[in-house]
Amino acid sequence: MIIAKTIKEVREYVKKWRGEGQSIGLVPTMGYLHDGHASLVDKARSECGKVVVSDFVNPTQFSPNEDLQSYPRDFEHDCKLLEEHGCDLVFYPSVEEMYEPNAATYVEILDEMPKQLCGKTRPIHFRGVCTVVSKLFNIVQPDKAFFGQKDAQQLAIIRRMVKEMSYGIEIIGCPIVRESDGLAKSSRNTYLNAEERKAALVLSKAVFRGEELVKSGVIDSEKVLSEMRAIITAEPLAKIDYVSAVDGVTMQPVTEITNGVLVAMAVYIGKTRLIDNFIAGGLK
Repeated sequence: MIIAKTIKEVREYVKKWRGEGQSIGLVPTMGYLHDGHASLVDKARSECGKVVVSDFVNPTQFSPNEDLQSYPRDFEHDCKLLEEHGCDLVFYPSVEEMYEPNAATYVEILDEMPKQLCGKTRPIHFRGVCTVVSKLFNIVQPDKAFFGQKDAQQLAIIRRMVKEMSYGIEIIGCPIVRESDGLAKSSRNTYLNAEERKAALVLSKAVFRGEELVKSGVIDSEKVLSEMRAIITAEPLAKIDYVSAVDGVTMQPVTEITNGVLVAMAVYIGKTRLIDNFIAGGLK
């Protein structure tokens, strides 16, 4: 597996592979990789001739009061996992390599879509996501890019950005990967102590109950959401940021849960903010 730290190196390898007739798959990550990331690499490996994974904690998607400095990092572990899953090149740039000094150019969706759900309490987050993903697309120029459903709002926003910016890249969404007890895999799970880890199961319990209600024929969103909120608020260590039902494309609130509707949540367990969701009718 190649470790590339500069944009120039990545472009040289991609140019060589293109000359050999290879298709390119990209998996953007912020490192501290787990089985959820591995599933994205596996999917890319199955569909593309060469697989590039970016390993970069992107500062532009963190607000000043968020966990940029404490965000977990373990590049040696990441490389081991990526090699095991057939990654061809990991792009591991510095902040200085990715951003010019005093950089002032951003990619941003200027309507209500990024202001919903996570955007309500993380106002610059999706501007940072769109900017760094746009830069990665320009650097790697992949045929396909692979993202997880756990970050469902991010996935929807990137799909829109790609369409509106005419990137010509196929965006592949991949299912949430869970621990054996149901907790969605997340790099931030490492912040949880033993008591908090147990308490965090209220997220998946609420998701599973919501799915169960929808499958049984309940479509009134408030009935579903109220039962989900009740499960979460019964846990003393849990504090709800949001539990919402939105159109899976526009992110606008809905009153009925039909196929394609995203039911998503963000919940603080102690000081750790975790997210989880389900999509009625499954991921498309």
